[in-house]
Amino acid sequence: MDLSIVILNYKQKGLVKQCVKGIVTAQPQLSYEIIVVDNNSGDGVLEMVQNMFLAQSSARNQQQTLPLGNNLVIPPIKTIAAKTNGGFAVGNNLGIKAAAGEYIMVLNPDIAVVPGALEKMVDYMRSHPATGIIGPKLINPDGSVQYSARRFPNFLTPLYRRTLVGRLPWARRSVDSYLMKDLTHQLNQEVDWLFGACLLISRPVLDKIGLLDERFFMYFEDLDLCRRCWTAGYQVIYFTEVEMVHYHQRLSAERSGVLGVFSRGGRIHIISGIKYFVKYLGARLPNR
Repeated sequence: MDLSIVILNYKQKGLVKQCVKGIVTAQPQLSYEIIVVDNNSGDGVLEMVQNMFLAQSSARNQQQTLPLGNNLVIPPIKTIAAKTNGGFAVGNNLGIKAAAGEYIMVLNPDIAVVPGALEKMVDYMRSHPATGIIGPKLINPDGSVQYSARRFPNFLTPLYRRTLVGRLPWARRSVDSYLMKDLTHQLNQEVDWLFGACLLISRPVLDKIGLLDERFFMYFEDLDLCRRCWTAGYQVIYFTEVEMVHYHQRLSAERSGVLGVFSRGGRIHIISGIKYFVKYLGARLPNR
């Protein structure tokens, strides 16, 4: 099998439905499977996904109008129910462990997959064996580019992004550099790390560097994975040939001042940041 697509759900049933439907209707020209993991959200998402595919099969047998559309090749579907909400890394790792594909995609349910995107990403990985992780250009619903490719942060970066200090000119310049606002979004290129909203990873790389670090409940696990990829001698590529719409923004990182620090997302972000910098205390950044 060419590709396993892992979609993690936590109370985003409607988004999961649209994401799965978008993948299937894009009709990727490769062998693939979809793995939906539910982080104990209790929203019935796994039953919904199973029923989507059962209804498609039943309607085809009865020569009725198909819910997902006519003449579609339906991939294998796996559903996994986590006993607890262990966070982004734990949930996605459950899906990765069940994956049979040569390449594994970690895909947020708020991503819209466009026709041809998956084939292009897999083809690039196959023709560039030194590449360990790639991610597409992520676009906001209004058409603007998200800053999903970034430089490695220093320990002051979260402070600048989280507090009013970030409004000072020198802090703003530091944040702009971290966000790679100087980056051209027209060329495929090496970057330090990419958002975990849509990452394609080769199985040999995962076998070498390990799965997502489950110490991170949410945030920094994508940064950590990309850093380990570079350390192992593989490249992380911002693959601008493919664009996907991302309907979510990391709100905790967009807020500054009191709201940013004391929101639940803000607290989780800070805790994960502390864990990240403690993990790499005294370590050199990977050579690129």
